[in-house]
Amino acid sequence: MKETWRYLAGIAGPSGYGSNSTAEQVIQDSACFVPPHLTAIITGATSGIGVETARALAKKGMRIVIPARDLKKAAGVKEVIQKESPNSEIIIFETDMSSFVSVKRFCSGFLALGLPLNILINNAGIYSQKLEFSEDKIEMTIATNYLGHYLMTELLLEKMIETAEQTGIQGRIINLSSVIHSWVKRDTFCLQKMLSPKNYDGTRAYSQSKLANILHVKEIARQLRARNARVTINAVHPGIVKTGILRASYKGFLTDSLYFIASKLLKSTSQGASTTCYVALSQQIEGVSGKYFADCNESKCSTLANDESEAQKLWMQTHALMQRYLYLPAA
Repeated sequence: MKETWRYLAGIAGPSGYGSNSTAEQVIQDSACFVPPHLTAIITGATSGIGVETARALAKKGMRIVIPARDLKKAAGVKEVIQKESPNSEIIIFETDMSSFVSVKRFCSGFLALGLPLNILINNAGIYSQKLEFSEDKIEMTIATNYLGHYLMTELLLEKMIETAEQTGIQGRIINLSSVIHSWVKRDTFCLQKMLSPKNYDGTRAYSQSKLANILHVKEIARQLRARNARVTINAVHPGIVKTGILRASYKGFLTDSLYFIASKLLKSTSQGASTTCYVALSQQIEGVSGKYFADCNESKCSTLANDESEAQKLWMQTHALMQRYLYLPAA
């Protein structure tokens, strides 16, 4: 009840921010000093929270790289950002996050540019009411929300570590998750069953993918600590935001009028992007890794999401899956 009241009232937490804070407010803070010439990759930056995140980081002078399935939408986002920030550099690659080959092609293309990589924001996400499969014949939600980002992180991690070593600037990886990761029960969380579910439920698939995003954070944070790498990785819950994903998830359950009323309690996209921007930029959390943030403050995730053995098991299973599809090096 206390947390609900804090959220509804927009009361600031220890960071100085709360549920009402916007991306604009976060990036204007002196604690969000950004050195010049940083590069950020943002998936899902053609709509919703992703667009707001890209706009905010571009205003701080960052080079923004957008892997996008829809090049026309990406070009529109680029135009909007460059009107606001005329000196910003926006690079677009055609990429389908549900396709292993497409993600691998993007990573090869980006690495070929010879650019540094300071920030990786694994933001793209879908909610599907119907059972659909990717070109790899994997259920679309887990393929897009988790597997594509797992692969991208694996293929770009060495570049991030190298960049941090060469520049002395800490690299940061952010996985977008959701509070509904806590709905997943241990006995229903099985990667093999998620790949091709027999009894599909959109909300269950979405919540499982968001739990996987946090477990991914836990394991990569452990690996980075073991290597003494100057790169952190954290998960964020953006809040309940007025985006296409939310509307799709409630379609069929709420009438338009009820949705309109409920939407008045929801975050704007700028408020939804605030936690991502905070975790990407704030010096308050320098060196913090493997954590879960909500409303720009460190928060608690579920017991299952905190299970390091479960995180390691999921990473190993996913790596084995990628080996079968792409012949990645053995773990």
